[in-house]
Amino acid sequence: MTYCVGIEVDEGLVFAADTRTSASFDDVRVYRKMHVFEYPGDRVFVLLSAGNLATTQLTISRLKRDAEDPDCTRSLRTFKHLFEVAEYVGEVLVASQAAVTDQAQQSGVSVQSTLVLGGQIAGERPGLYMVYPLGNCIATSPETPYLQIGESKYGKPILDRILRPGTTLEDAARCALVSLDSTIRSNLSVGMPLDMAIIRTGDLRISQQLRLEADTPLYAEIHDTWSRKLENAVRTLPRFPWEPPRAGDEAEERGPAPVTAPPRRMAARLDPGDEAGQQ
Repeated sequence: MTYCVGIEVDEGLVFAADTRTSASFDDVRVYRKMHVFEYPGDRVFVLLSAGNLATTQLTISRLKRDAEDPDCTRSLRTFKHLFEVAEYVGEVLVASQAAVTDQAQQSGVSVQSTLVLGGQIAGERPGLYMVYPLGNCIATSPETPYLQIGESKYGKPILDRILRPGTTLEDAARCALVSLDSTIRSNLSVGMPLDMAIIRTGDLRISQQLRLEADTPLYAEIHDTWSRKLENAVRTLPRFPWEPPRAGDEAEERGPAPVTAPPRRMAARLDPGDEAGQQ
């Protein structure tokens, strides 16, 4: 299985994906599900993929072939608007699925893939689209500034609670990692390592790109901190009426002790003769 998430905020775009691919219970492999198409100064795109691996690889190969052909009139490099790129990617996806349908029907294997496309073209704001197996697509909205594909349910709550258009790019990236971490913890079909890419509005290139292993210090610290603080948050929720008070509850109800001024020290009175001798 797969879990990929793309996030759009005012400051730019965040992409994150796992790398686990399984053809069967005992055939688990690592494949990159984040694909970058970068043309600095003009446009940049990131494609996240979930579904049939053969279909995805054929789609990516065709997109690269068209983009590298100077005589090709329809490619990632020729369209002026991002929604046109999303429609074009949908057409290539449908054609790729059709190319492998005959062989797959005989074995009962699904050839469908779903993609998340995001990026920016010079002169436009960044954008994020989900491309469905039928080739149609939808965009993010201010109410839902993210798109997920694959095993999405475990990582959704943090996104719904935190993400807004005004969320900073770095906070959005942290939310993406927590979303993936929660999914990995609950579903064995999603696994390490993780890929992350950030496109800052106006950069027209990949601003930051990371691959995170389980023992990468950044990921390990985020994983441990989130688990510890989430557990502590549950402990601080209001008590049920039938629960006995815990040690420290009464102090919490009373609040902090009032701050009292320290006692004043009485200054020693000096005789006139003594004062003359002070240095």
